[in-house]
Amino acid sequence: MRHGRSKIGQFPHLAVIVHRTQNAVMNDRALHILVIDANRIRASIIEEGLKEAGQARVTVIDEAKGLMRRIVELDPDVIVIDLESPNRDALEHMFQVSRAAKRPVAMFVDRTDGASIEAAIDAGVSAYVVDGLKKERIKPILDTAIRRFRAFERLRQELDQARNELSERKRIDRAKGILMRTRGLSEESAYALLRSTAMQQNKRIAEIAESLITAARLLGEEEGT
Repeated sequence: MRHGRSKIGQFPHLAVIVHRTQNAVMNDRALHILVIDANRIRASIIEEGLKEAGQARVTVIDEAKGLMRRIVELDPDVIVIDLESPNRDALEHMFQVSRAAKRPVAMFVDRTDGASIEAAIDAGVSAYVVDGLKKERIKPILDTAIRRFRAFERLRQELDQARNELSERKRIDRAKGILMRTRGLSEESAYALLRSTAMQQNKRIAEIAESLITAARLLGEEEGT
């Protein structure tokens, strides 16, 4: 495998970005692993651990410039970051990567403190490992990061869905109130009108409700105007 020759002098770290499509994640097919490496020895530990675990598709680069652009191009599914001797700037840089990537992230560090651990959690790091860079641990830690990320994603999606449903219910209630006030309808009749209109226009009831609220606002007929 071909490796780049420039060095990441600004960040004394190793970052491994594990890529596979969403189908590959769900079906446990082969990973495509991108290693961003400033320390060839530590990078080799990661490579050996992954290859011994059956992950043969490993790409190594050692240029930090344009890192996020490369991540977008590669569309990684899992990111593993190893910070050999991280300073504040190096940590923040990788936390930014974690926040922007929205993928499972496992981070290896040789030393840490409470503030850094808290920042890693806030940045969405799925596995934060102190002084634990050993090739036999790479695969289990990756698996842990993926499982934790999936669990948090399910929770996030459930929370987003609950928020959306609550917002839609509020809009529908407002729209019913407008119809009840302006057309003298009962609550049941107002909802039936919203539902039948949605069916006729092949839209969701919440969309019809939003359109009605907007129109009422423009006409000065919304409650409270």
